[in-house]
Amino acid sequence: AATGTATFADEHGVSHPVVVKITVGDRELKWTRRLQSDESALVVPRLFASDDHLNGYDFGWLVIERLPHGPLGTSWRDGHIPRIAEAIARFHAATAAYPVDREPRVEDWDELLDGVRKNLRDNAIDRKQQWTVAIKTLQQRLGDIVEEWRARPIEGWVHGDLHIANAMSRTSLESGPVCLIDLAAVRPGHWIADAIYLERQFWAVPERIKQAKPVRLIADARRALDLPVDSGYPKLANIRRALLASTAPRFLRSEGDPRYLAACLDRLESSLAQLK
Repeated sequence: AATGTATFADEHGVSHPVVVKITVGDRELKWTRRLQSDESALVVPRLFASDDHLNGYDFGWLVIERLPHGPLGTSWRDGHIPRIAEAIARFHAATAAYPVDREPRVEDWDELLDGVRKNLRDNAIDRKQQWTVAIKTLQQRLGDIVEEWRARPIEGWVHGDLHIANAMSRTSLESGPVCLIDLAAVRPGHWIADAIYLERQFWAVPERIKQAKPVRLIADARRALDLPVDSGYPKLANIRRALLASTAPRFLRSEGDPRYLAACLDRLESSLAQLK
């Protein structure tokens, strides 16, 4: 969506700094509207106005709160991960009010890994032989690994795009509750998908999550809100790590940084070793 900043006068004549987003998809429009119930502690921006059409044209638009601090990705702090973990647990709790009413996304891992092997053949990639062996090992075990991933309980909604560029704050960059933006990827899923999506951003800079481990912190934050945390989640996390790490050579344009590719290979090998 295209965005712009403005000032919005509410029904009481009070002016608020806002962001105008146009156009937005049905999913973002729906979830931004849905998650406005707890005005005192919204985990998404406050909504001032919205619609699915404008001047006779069919497209969604939003006028939302302009959050004063962030994104958190603009300046690293050690407290970022715990704050995001708390925010995503609040997001999961807020979305739990809405029953899952559609099927989860099903990824085609055979097709993805075929693309990985092609790129390994056609491109000069560091540690190519090591990658080839790791992908072959994964493909030999792919059926069981994917079957277990697809058997995960789908009991709620995931943000789907959980990263530090989508984390803002009303309080400050250093402390206070985090607010999550960009809801276009919200979908049915298991909370591990959000946790590993966040974690993988730091595979190439592991010192940032040496103490603040996203999966553990999100599990703890969910328990604090009485959300389910299944006992087998560490294995499910390793399955998701292996699957996502394996696909990095498939997306060389966005994930082809040599340092990140090396980190994905290390993560793939270690995850496969733990899954034996």
